[in-house]
Amino acid sequence: MGKPNVGKSTFFSAATLKIVEIAEYPFTTIEANRGVAYLRIPCVCKELGVKDNPVNSLCIDGVRLLPVELIDCPGLIRGAHRGRGLGNKFLDEVRRADALIVLCDAAGMTDDEGRPVPSGSHDPIKDVKMFEEEFDLWLLGLIKKDWERLARRAESAREEIGRHLEVRLSGLRITREHISQAIEHLSLDPYKARSWSDEELLDFTRELRRVSKPLLVAANKADRDEAEENIERLRDAGYRVVPTSAEAELALRRAAQAGIINYTPGDPDFEVLQPEKLTGRQRRALEMIRERVLERWGSTGVQQTLNDAFFKLLNMIPVYPVEDAERYTDHQGRVLPDCYLVRRGTTAREFAALIHSELAESFIYAVDARTKRRLGEDYPLREGDVIKIVAAKARRA
Repeated sequence: MGKPNVGKSTFFSAATLKIVEIAEYPFTTIEANRGVAYLRIPCVCKELGVKDNPVNSLCIDGVRLLPVELIDCPGLIRGAHRGRGLGNKFLDEVRRADALIVLCDAAGMTDDEGRPVPSGSHDPIKDVKMFEEEFDLWLLGLIKKDWERLARRAESAREEIGRHLEVRLSGLRITREHISQAIEHLSLDPYKARSWSDEELLDFTRELRRVSKPLLVAANKADRDEAEENIERLRDAGYRVVPTSAEAELALRRAAQAGIINYTPGDPDFEVLQPEKLTGRQRRALEMIRERVLERWGSTGVQQTLNDAFFKLLNMIPVYPVEDAERYTDHQGRVLPDCYLVRRGTTAREFAALIHSELAESFIYAVDARTKRRLGEDYPLREGDVIKIVAAKARRA
């Protein structure tokens, strides 16, 4: 997401290999596109010395690819919170997101409205700040609606404002915990919300957005010379930034799909398999990608952006449930069939509930399939755990 004409649709197409309209003019994307992208992690199959049979994901040469939903939103411009441009459509889609990936034109080749300008003449920091301001003002509008009534009701009942506000914001996947974190960080009194000033309410809104919708900047067009300085400036401004070249990633994935090169998303290089099928122009394009993107940044950044969004922003970890702790299989004999993404700190019982509610209700203990050690219900899962759930009722995991 971000302003028009910065490469959002190209990024989406590269990440999902879904065909969408891509053009060099603002508002190419009118309606949100949805697709499946994949996170990349080392699979535990090699460590355990087994040949796995993935069901809910993929495994390629020991690399586990976990499917996640990616949404390409219409472009955002200043005034979007008032409905300007495609603001209403954009913000309506954003409410469902767990994390925000904001694409910016790191080469400074587009103005505030997404129109082409001379390379390096626009400041991408302005675009990220504009996104934050528009989102915050839109969220503030939702919070202020009936705010006086909500705050009065909470004070009359001598209850925290979070109990009342979470109902209003539940459609945005904003939880009571998010609200409490924002209030605590700002040292506001949750029992006297009516006394909050307009400035404090805006500060609360900003903090609530930060904790509930963490943001990552994908600094696109990183193959351009002008991008390098801007990427450092974005980092100095306090943003988590990944240099990206969506065009390079899309070209590599399509070449790999055609069998011309060997390339797995996130690789630092590629291998040409059928050089005879390449035209001189294609060969030069691949070499330019290698020189200006892969050798400079270590990857195209698209895969790293997805991974960072889930594993760093959302603090997720992969966990493998099995039914047979000796053979690492499910009830059908499939080895390491599933890999779940859970928040760091998820307990063994909470993990059981994700598999099936009855497993949590009749939970006895869990087993670490590596060590065969029994684990209690409060055991916090660790990255890459292979876990067997033992329950009172015989139910297949």
